Amino acid sequence: MKILVVCQYYYPEPFRIHEVCEELAARGHEVTVLTGTPNYPMGVVPDEYKGKDHRDEVVGSVHIIRTKEYPRKPGKIGLARNYVSFVWHASVKALTMKKDYDVIFVYQLSPVLMAIPAYVAKWFSKTKKIALYCLDLWPASLSSMGIAGTSMFYGIMRKVSIKIYSGAGMIGYTSKSFEKYFTNELGIGNKRFIHIPQFADELFSGIATGNEQCRKSGEEHIDYVFAGNVGMMQSVQTIIKAAALCTDKRIRWHIVGDGFALDECKKLCHDMKLDDKVTFYGRRPVEEMPQFYIMADAMIVTLADDELISYTLPGKIQSYMAAGKPVIAAANGEAANVIEESGCGVCVGAEDAKALALAADQMAAANDFARMGGNSRKYYDLHFTKKNHIDLIEKLLKEC
Repeated sequence: MKILVVCQYYYPEPFRIHEVCEELAARGHEVTVLTGTPNYPMGVVPDEYKGKDHRDEVVGSVHIIRTKEYPRKPGKIGLARNYVSFVWHASVKALTMKKDYDVIFVYQLSPVLMAIPAYVAKWFSKTKKIALYCLDLWPASLSSMGIAGTSMFYGIMRKVSIKIYSGAGMIGYTSKSFEKYFTNELGIGNKRFIHIPQFADELFSGIATGNEQCRKSGEEHIDYVFAGNVGMMQSVQTIIKAAALCTDKRIRWHIVGDGFALDECKKLCHDMKLDDKVTFYGRRPVEEMPQFYIMADAMIVTLADDELISYTLPGKIQSYMAAGKPVIAAANGEAANVIEESGCGVCVGAEDAKALALAADQMAAANDFARMGGNSRKYYDLHFTKKNHIDLIEKLLKEC
């Protein structure tokens, strides 16, 4: 197939879309990607991507076309400028691109508006097939930005979202809860849906699992590690508050990642005098991440107490499971369901720092890390492998 992929984000930004595209190309498909200028998550464009460098290139047998984009900035206005700039420039670019694609594939993160250039390409090309893979639900994602569901803007975006989702021939989604939102909340009940769980970076699959992870007696510390974006939706503040409430003096908390909420979390940690218990490492290259996983007795997931977020399954859970690591979490909805179903760890309610602290103490005392880590890897092998993911993506593209 000749596939046009539309996504605002692409390598070196930390999303798995580039792995999907390179694997599709390796399977014999002709893949072209229409994307923006890399600047996620901090709004900083790498030096090598400034100006017109890397605007049109082939990497991993994938043809990448990058358009102008206003870098992300904190706040609603900064994000809005970023979103709109990609939609505008990518739509203009879609008018001048070749028109002989068999299918147009929207890899839809936030915002849902990033799908608009795909429809522009559709209107001016021979193909009428659009497949959409939804990783972020809209307009529900607006609630995490503080935009009320009763506002006029939310209402407008609801209509736009319905139009975009309805225009796709087939919709894939990352979390089982998404289909309920499409049908019950948006009234899109006549579409074909397919559940396509995400997969983990292959770097994590080689990390020792099972009995090899069993804590050795006499070790001084028990290490819990959070890895990922440090934003408001991740509620990393819950980790800091839990650290202050833990009674087991062996426990150490490690935060690996960057984001708009990082400074706030550091200040909270300092104010609560937790510098000896909580360590911040900032954002690290993915090649360095296995060392943090190896260090961890358990990996941490925290999410905000928000209805939308309860629908989602954070991609970090797949990475944790691929590494065969136990999971300690404060989350609702889909994340809690997967942790319970797999038996890979312990999950308490979102933003419940007191319960998270108690769970951390109990997990440390039980020293059951090896069994939970084994369950974690078994569940990953059954549900979250890369091969299974790409097989389902191919099915989505062929059947839409």
